Amino acid sequence: MLEGFYKKTKAERLDAIQELCGLSQEERAVFEQAGSLSFKTADHMVENLLGIYGMPLGLGLNMRMNGRDYLVPMATEEPSVIAAQSGAGKLIRQAGGIKAESSSREMTGQIELSGIQNVEKSRAAILAQKTELLVLANSAYPSLQKRGGGATDLTVRVVETVRETLLVVHIAVVTLEAMGANMINTMAEALAPKLEELSGGTAEMRILTNLVDQATATAQCVIPADLLAGKGFNGEEVRDRIVRAYEFAAADIYRATTHNKGIMNGVDAVVLAFGNDTRAVEAAAHAYAARTGRYQPMSSWSVSEAGELVGELTLPMPVATVGGSIGIVPLASLSKKISGVKSASELAQLIVSVGLAQNFAALRALVTEGIQRGHLSLQAKSTAMAAGAEGEEVRQVAKALLERQSVSLSTATEILQEIRDLSSR
Repeated sequence: MLEGFYKKTKAERLDAIQELCGLSQEERAVFEQAGSLSFKTADHMVENLLGIYGMPLGLGLNMRMNGRDYLVPMATEEPSVIAAQSGAGKLIRQAGGIKAESSSREMTGQIELSGIQNVEKSRAAILAQKTELLVLANSAYPSLQKRGGGATDLTVRVVETVRETLLVVHIAVVTLEAMGANMINTMAEALAPKLEELSGGTAEMRILTNLVDQATATAQCVIPADLLAGKGFNGEEVRDRIVRAYEFAAADIYRATTHNKGIMNGVDAVVLAFGNDTRAVEAAAHAYAARTGRYQPMSSWSVSEAGELVGELTLPMPVATVGGSIGIVPLASLSKKISGVKSASELAQLIVSVGLAQNFAALRALVTEGIQRGHLSLQAKSTAMAAGAEGEEVRQVAKALLERQSVSLSTATEILQEIRDLSSR
């Protein structure tokens, strides 16, 4: 897909995307603006507005998921993230691509009840009124139920704190295409008085939880060993090194943290490009990685009976295609159009697939040539710009930095001065 895209000028890239995705001239113009979000709009989004913080939006290529090719908008400031996804996607695509699926989209609200005198009696009283409580919850947001969503289940957990025993009521809510935070919080608020009456306790906390473990997405890839060969290693060596790298992460929290950060490089970039809440997704992902009581790598890598490398990643995905800033930020709407994503479930699957590809790219680099070689060429450009290079100077300074094998700001400043001295003669 879009062969040699990175070699094209910005105008050529926009020409290609406009034709491929059927963008109007007005939509294309959004990409040609330094900031597509107006100050007037932004002033209504946050308090005490001072300006609009820019973030590069690029295009991840070669992603094949469930037999379909995707262009993946990614918003990130970190060099090599988009290149890594595109490179990994190309190799995985040769192996048939990524298979992804998602669970039902049930988000969860919590009502915390304190001051309970008889925990079991109060718990039984609440569960005896389960049907009525679900009706009450849905009456607080009737439009959601009319569209096929709404509160579907209610459970009661016992939670011990250092002070007391709490009852925590969970309501499961199908939020359809929305992330549903406001819906769930409204339902939780509506249930609170009745739950206080039934339990004899006080509903102090009434809010959603971001650990949406009933709204997960899973991605899996299966790569024949021969496709892994390169960088001076045969395929079996690379395969086994990747598996050992995963085992290292599973045994060591320090490595697991970095392993997972690499996954979130790709996940966050797509979440942000689509106007979703990166903090909610980050919180859910890391909590899910620690759900056993021990922080673990989010992905797993193993060898199949046929000798193939098998990678799998499951994450909670509280993402949406409507609501929040999605319809307000022009680039978020365009990301949806360019990718062709039609539903929140499909978006969740795509995000997790990118996370798996990102993880594969990082592990393959780490266990072969090392992570720095690929990073340095892109980091050299950022360093050149930080030194003040502009236009063609960026390429010249970056090239010289790599030749000197010293990608530092001081070296970049020296090189830039040398280039400018020569041009002024």
